Formats: sequence, structure tokens, C-alpha cells
Amino acid sequence: MTFNFNNINTSAQVGDIVYFSYNGQSLGGFDTTDLQFTKMLGPITIIDGDQITVEYDNTVHPNGVPGGAFISFVKDKSVNTSSLLGYYASVNFINNSTKKAELFSVGSEISQSSK
Repeated sequence: MTFNFNNINTSAQVGDIVYFSYNGQSLGGFDTTDLQFTKMLGPITIIDGDQITVEYDNTVHPNGVPGGAFISFVKDKSVNTSSLLGYYASVNFINNSTKKAELFSVGSEISQSSK
């Protein structure tokens, strides 16, 4: 199954697991849905420009993705851990919005691993 997007999140990579959520409703300015309406679609197999291809098993969800569904993805926790390893790190913050935006906070942690 292939999806087209205007902008794909730069952290998306092959192997990430794609989910879809449907039956959303607006609550306090946010779109929400119950967990029962969030379903796993499958792993990303190809990222090409503004398209992603997902390995989709139609026996799990025979009706496909409903129109207007919200698409999200999660990283493989066995590969993508929350901490950086090594002696040096460099980070770039990119804002693709054309509207004013403010960065509220940035944090980091340092752990001595060797002497």
C-alpha cells in the first residue's frame, strides 16, 4: 500500500511501523480517537520522495484505511534507543513552517561511559 504526503517526517525510515486512526473527533482543539480505533497497518518498506510504501496484510484489515484516517508511525525500539552513544553529538533543528514558531525547551543528558 502506497501513501502520498506533502511532507514526510524526516525521522521516518524503512522498518518503522505505520498505524492509522479513524473515527476522530475534536476535543479542546485537538483531534482525538479511542484506542480501539487505532490499528497497525505494517512496516514501511520503501520511502521515495513524498511517498511511503507499507507492507500491508489485507487479511488483517480487509477494508483498508478509511478515508480521513490519521497516519502515524513508531520506531523499532530494538534499534532506535532514546540515548545517543559515542563521544560527540550534533543536532540540527529544522522548522518547515512559514508561520512564526517558538522553541520552548531543549534538554540533553550526559553519562560518563569511560575514562
